[in-house]
Parts: sequence; C-alpha cells; structure tokens
Amino acid sequence: MRKVAIVGVGHTPFTFAAEKSSVELFNEAAMDAITESGITNKDVQAIYLGNVLGDFSEGQVMIQSYIADDLGATNVPATRFEGACASASLAIRDAFMWVASGFYDIVIAGGVETSAKMGTPLATRTFAMAHDSHYEYPIGLTFPGFFAMLAHLYTSKYGVPLERLKHQMALVSVQAHKYGVHNKYAQFQKEITVEDVLKSFMVCSPLQLYDCCPFSDGAAAMVLCSEDVAKKLTKKPVYIAGVGQASSGKLSAQKDYAPRIRAREVSVKQAYGMAGIGPDDIDVCELHDCFSIASIIAAESLGFADFGKGGELWETGQCDRGGKVAINMSGGLKSKGHPIGATGASQAVDIVHQMRGEVEPERQVENVKYGLTDTLGGDGVLCNMVLQRGW
Repeated sequence: MRKVAIVGVGHTPFTFAAEKSSVELFNEAAMDAITESGITNKDVQAIYLGNVLGDFSEGQVMIQSYIADDLGATNVPATRFEGACASASLAIRDAFMWVASGFYDIVIAGGVETSAKMGTPLATRTFAMAHDSHYEYPIGLTFPGFFAMLAHLYTSKYGVPLERLKHQMALVSVQAHKYGVHNKYAQFQKEITVEDVLKSFMVCSPLQLYDCCPFSDGAAAMVLCSEDVAKKLTKKPVYIAGVGQASSGKLSAQKDYAPRIRAREVSVKQAYGMAGIGPDDIDVCELHDCFSIASIIAAESLGFADFGKGGELWETGQCDRGGKVAINMSGGLKSKGHPIGATGASQAVDIVHQMRGEVEPERQVENVKYGLTDTLGGDGVLCNMVLQRGW
C-alpha cells in the first residue's frame, strides 16, 4: 500500500439553518481544499461524500452527482456514504484505500449535512432511523434515550454515583465550550459553567440540555493524494497513518457489553495497529461527544483511561491542553456543532490545522505529531483514523 496524505482542507461555519443547499455547502469546502492544495478541479479523479438526511432535509438524493458536476469534476465517479454520524469518516476511509491501492492519485473526500433546517422534531424523528426500526424506535427510543440508558448502566456497572457522574459530564460540556468559543467555525461560541449545565432543563434523565450536542448545518472536505504527488504539492503533508472500522448490532444486542460499544474497541485497535502506535502516542483526539456521557465512554475504549475512570480525565485536567491527551480542542460536537454527515471530516480537518499550527492560539496544542479521530454512527458504526504529521 502507498502512503496517503491530506494536502488541502476546507470547512464551512457550522450553523443553525444554512441558507445554502448541501451541494453549495460542500463545494464551498471542497473549493477551499482544492485551492489550498494547489490542484485544479480537473485533477480530481473521484469524490467520496458523507451525507445522511439529505433525502429528508432537502428532498434530494444523488447529491454526490450534482456536487461533482458543480465542482467542475465532470463525469468523475462520485459516491455517497451513509453511516449515520460516521458517514464522512467512512467516506474518507474508503478514499484512503482507493489512493493507497494505486487506483487513484488525487481524490476529494468529506461530508455535508443540512439537518438543522429541518427543525428539531423532524430531525429527531428522521435521525432515529439510525436505531433499529422494528424493535427500538417503535418503543420511543431516540438518541437522548439511548445515551441516557448508557449513563445509568455506567453508574451501576462501575459503581460511580450518579451525582458524581453528572458532575463529570458537566465538566465535559464546560471544556467543549471553553475551546469552541475560540473556534471561528463553531456553532456555539460561548462559555458555560458546571452550574449552567446542571440547571439546564432535563431532556432525558440524567441528560440535561447542555449535555447534548445540537443539530447543525455545514460541510468539511479534504484533498487526499499519494505520497509522490503530495511531495510536489506541499511541504507539510499530513498522512493518514491508520484507519479502522467496525460495526455493532442494535442496542439490545449489545446488552452484555454496554455501556461500552465493542465496535469502537475493534476499530481503534485496527487504526493503532496500522499506524504502529498506541493511545499514549496520541497528542490530540477529536472524539464523538454527541452527549457528554459519550465522551467519557469513548475515552475509555480509546485507551485514555481505565473503564469506569474516564470522567477523571476531566476532573483532573488530563484531557485538557498540556494534559495526557488533548480532547476536542475544536469544541467537539457539543460546541462546534454536529452536521451529521460532515462530522468525521470536520474532526480530521481540525487535527490537520492543529498539526500545522494554524488554529486560534487559545486552543493550539504544541508540537502535535499524532492525532486521532473517533466517530460513532447510530447504535454502533465506528470509524477511527490516526493522522501523522509528515514533516
């Protein structure tokens, strides 16, 4: 396999209700990535797109084809990936494999979503289709309920009192907003306190409003190319050193393993193994904090803390800048926002900016060599990527 590099990235602001269409949003990000990389649209050999709810939010399928045409990459193969919140990560992983195999030299990958413009009731209903539609959704299960149950399972399995867990969860949200306030792309650019979190209204016990990420509109994209091409285009390539993907069944099928999601542990093991590193080597991690409890569960399965001890990372500052591993310096899904089909690409874009030293100084981590992305789709589609600084 050939080495594959990211040589250009693009990112739109994440917003509540974008006036632009998904095609317009993605091509805005894609053109920024093309311009930054120094290629032209005629150099693009394939497009890999994450998108989940475009059928419902805009009544539009086949957006990948219209994206390619409007981008000026006429007649190139364009493929849409749907893996709920992991969609863009799946698209990037697939793009990586096509370039690594030698089939293509230059491709574009990323994702886009306009779920916020649907409004919360419709977005919640349609996104609940990422649960099992025969047995889970019909009994009223949506994702706040899913993660609320995981929080209660966490307290019972690991003996963490609910009051302490809720405080740890609040610290997750506070840290997200601490850095999101400085991210020019973030949807929520304001700081919050633990008291703000604990006083916000109850969504699904024990999850309160500020434990939950928003629906968002936005896009992120990147240009991937072979190592030989990358050396001609940039002095600062960021290599995709390892990728992993795994799947779990519906929530009821995971009852003996919950609150852990087994697919994450399988996926990240693949990514670490391909990169030849371990969790102690990761400098920055963008993990899937759709709900504050999800951060704690993910941090443990990624190897940053023992099981039942993940919340202590936030209590002790070990996941802040200067700690053991810097987690969600972008503001994460909680503060930066969560345009479902674009989230995985956004995570990777922010790590690229971290490695180049291009993010706002208030959230810049020094000397980033390895970064990790972590995206969870639905009940258990997991994708992880290890990025490595190439200079």
